Amino acid sequence: MSNTLRHARVATFVYFILCGTTMGTWVVHIPAVEERVGVSHATLGGLLVLLGVGAFLGMRAAGRLTDRLGARIVVPATGVLSSAALALPGLSRDPWTLAGALLAFGFCNGCLDVSMNAHAVHVEKAYGRPVMSAFHATFSVGGVLASLVAAATASAGLGPAAGMAAMAGLGIVIAVVSAGALLPAAPTTADTDPVEVAEQAQDAGRRGTSGRIRLLATLALLVMLCEGAANDWSALHLRDIVGAPASTAAFAYGTFAAAMTIGRLLTDRLVARFGSMTILRHGAATAAVGITVVAVSGWIWAAFAGWALFGLGLSGCVPQLFSAAGHADSSAAGANVSRVAGLGYVGMLAGPAVIGWLTHLVVLNHAFLLLTLLCAITAVAAGTLRTESDRERGMAASRH
Repeated sequence: MSNTLRHARVATFVYFILCGTTMGTWVVHIPAVEERVGVSHATLGGLLVLLGVGAFLGMRAAGRLTDRLGARIVVPATGVLSSAALALPGLSRDPWTLAGALLAFGFCNGCLDVSMNAHAVHVEKAYGRPVMSAFHATFSVGGVLASLVAAATASAGLGPAAGMAAMAGLGIVIAVVSAGALLPAAPTTADTDPVEVAEQAQDAGRRGTSGRIRLLATLALLVMLCEGAANDWSALHLRDIVGAPASTAAFAYGTFAAAMTIGRLLTDRLVARFGSMTILRHGAATAAVGITVVAVSGWIWAAFAGWALFGLGLSGCVPQLFSAAGHADSSAAGANVSRVAGLGYVGMLAGPAVIGWLTHLVVLNHAFLLLTLLCAITAVAAGTLRTESDRERGMAASRH
């Protein structure tokens, strides 16, 4: 394997970490920015919607732009813009400037998210084996780095403006330095099967490809809705339903996130052995079991085990959906990834709100049974990821 490809993979890891770090830096500075601007929790909640709107618009814009100009141009450009936009919320002094800052930051971060995923698809195709899940694992690493850096800057006496500006400057440097290692275009030479390329070219103009992308996007919506619900409600579940003290309840999300990260580090090898369809089906089924345990058990250790199973099961689902979208048509990888990621992000934003609405009808833990249903639907629909290699595995298993 050439050094060029290895360097491209490392550079992709760097951009995933950068994306996670910039978003994580904003998240850990939310309380300080809220105090600086002087807004209530309710007002801040409304402003955060603009962050999501900006991200969704950025994802939609970046897909076709990446296909047209190439990831080698769009990824570093959006990395620079996303890093620069990170400084804006820290400089905001009133709700109006914060609204504009969040819209701009969300848009730039969404552009980086889709373009780096499109490039990850190209790297995976060149490698000839699954590598997508590991990229998504390093996004979580970026969040951990952000929390560590924020703690260091706070202990040094830096306010949110200085701390976020410092991370913005570092991010710009990293985005520029890493640009040269990216692949110049989607690989279609020695590392790509010419028969596969010909088949993709024929399929690109067919309605079947578009229908498959819509189904992948719908599954991403379901899976990321579950993930979003866990992000906002896991700690509250342990505190309000199980009766754990606040210090213990905080570990609920940590358990979920750690299981997600570990699962993504292991998923690529499992996909190479069993196929993406199997990973999606069994992962969604595992997540369904985990969240059902959370919903029906009042024992604290069972709750932790349930959140861990939920995170472990979901960990490999989104990377497989993004990868399948990117591989559906090499000439439109960016656009297809943006469609799947965009609708998935809507699910991420909607998850907390949907569960919150259900709590007006049932208690919180029983509201989680909706997530059980969504995971079960995903498991049943996993056959959309079936490939020729999956069929060969099934035939080989039946012979034995």
